[in-house]
Amino acid sequence: MRRLKIAIGVVVVLVLVGLGLERTAPFGGRSDGARRARIDASPNFSDGKAKNLVEVNLSLNKNYVDVFAGYIEGGQEPEVELPVVRPAFSAVPADELTVTWLGHSSVLLELDGVRLLTDPVLSERASPFQFMGPKRFHAAPVSVDQLPDVDAVLISHDHYDHLDMQTMMALSEGSASFVVPLGVGAHLETWGIPSERIIELEWWEETTVRGVRLVCTPARHFSGRGFTDRNQTLFASWAILGEDQRAWFSGDTGPFPQAQTIGDTLGPFDLTMIEIGAYDKAWESVHLGPDAALQMHQQLKGAALFPIHWGTFNLAVHPWDQPIVRLLEIATQAGTPVMVPAAGQTQTPAIPEVHPFWSDRAGQWRTQNRPTAR
Repeated sequence: MRRLKIAIGVVVVLVLVGLGLERTAPFGGRSDGARRARIDASPNFSDGKAKNLVEVNLSLNKNYVDVFAGYIEGGQEPEVELPVVRPAFSAVPADELTVTWLGHSSVLLELDGVRLLTDPVLSERASPFQFMGPKRFHAAPVSVDQLPDVDAVLISHDHYDHLDMQTMMALSEGSASFVVPLGVGAHLETWGIPSERIIELEWWEETTVRGVRLVCTPARHFSGRGFTDRNQTLFASWAILGEDQRAWFSGDTGPFPQAQTIGDTLGPFDLTMIEIGAYDKAWESVHLGPDAALQMHQQLKGAALFPIHWGTFNLAVHPWDQPIVRLLEIATQAGTPVMVPAAGQTQTPAIPEVHPFWSDRAGQWRTQNRPTAR
């Protein structure tokens, strides 16, 4: 039945593309006018395509075929109920660096009395359509209308598990600014978000939100919401710099040596939020996995490590809990403080904690002597 559902989904997507429906609202918009002129003049684009600082390998080969076959086979979903708590937000944003995990790469960050929201995806599925595509392992801890007022929404790139149309349209009812990589603004405008609330930046450009600096830093990844718009928007990571405390948000990225430059010029960081899930050798140039994430944390001169991009959507063929089990293993060996809250839980990097559910999962792996892939 699982194979049939996935096969049907693939056919539906191909039919939609064939009918030209890839240009409809869920797929976003395309850059034109002044935005297109800016892309054409950008050193981060070549012939209208965003380019990586380090070459990536995204060619269709046997590794990708094997991954797809394994994905269809299934078995990556949780067999237990995952912990979710309802956040208790204060009326006034915290001055001390504070983070609330909303699942996957969605984090509500508070710093110097400013609230920022990263890559918010609160819909049931990471997909252009809510009747198909990767479904949540757990309910979102909050809906958009249960969130406190947010000063800015920070987007790393335009993939569906990082840029969700329904969530963004709901957030546009507030007063937040939308700080995005160059080109992503076309999607937002298609969804009715006013252009004056959209701030588009390139690598090493920055903006300020009520005194907090947001610096667009490089990433090694790719972009696109369909089959015909690969890399037409920029992908990025973000440095979040307060008066006394600093954080870094990876978005999606593979390893790249310029992470050392980010650490040298903008660090050290009190907190790094780095992706650890949905990894495989087939795409090791565009995703990290736990071992590479810990190495990047060290390059960035990070103190506490907050893993993101795991435990929410089924996007790979590894067991659903393998990323966090592996990270806890190697972080303990390295003496690196790790923050692993339940979805909806709030923590500060000054007091990093591992929720008992996740430490218990790691203990079960050890008891069962299950190997954790690098």
